[in-house]
Amino acid sequence: MSATTQPSTDDAPSKEARLKDYLAEKAADGEMYFKSKFIADEVGLSPKEIGALMVKLTDAAEDLEIEKWSYTSATTWRVEPA
Repeated sequence: MSATTQPSTDDAPSKEARLKDYLAEKAADGEMYFKSKFIADEVGLSPKEIGALMVKLTDAAEDLEIEKWSYTSATTWRVEPA
């Protein structure tokens, strides 16, 4: 029987941390609005992953104010520094 080893990802930031850092950087000068599909490539996540993480970050990110802003063909999120 052979054991497979997974590459270590201890040094890599989690998906949630990567998204939070991106949002904090982009919103540093004030509020920003975005749709997940438009930032997916920049963050390296799928729009679906971003949507799921945004729900988590809404409660968890104390240094950011995150609000579901509107829904027209996809959710628009509003983010600003807390």
